[in-house]
Amino acid sequence: MTPDEYVEAVLTLVERIPPGRVMSYGAVADALAERSGRASARLVGSIMARHGGGVPWHRVVNAAGRLPPGHERQARARLRAEGCPLRGERVDLARAAWTPDEGM
Repeated sequence: MTPDEYVEAVLTLVERIPPGRVMSYGAVADALAERSGRASARLVGSIMARHGGGVPWHRVVNAAGRLPPGHERQARARLRAEGCPLRGERVDLARAAWTPDEGM
């Protein structure tokens, strides 16, 4: 998979995350690892920062449930509107984490 194809794969996967659910950067990387040969949460974060404006970027959080840096207020408002379970300032990953094999 070329770098451009990987960017598209990340964005396509993020588009599939249902409202009220989230994936971590690492979970996105892991879901695409076998197909892409890449497994970097940092790379997914970079892709989201550069190209994620047209997808539901607010549904991608860090492994501790923290919201995208610099966009916490907007992400929190969007997630609340979708009914995503939060615990204080973080997403409740035990209840909100989604995996692609769950379908939609």
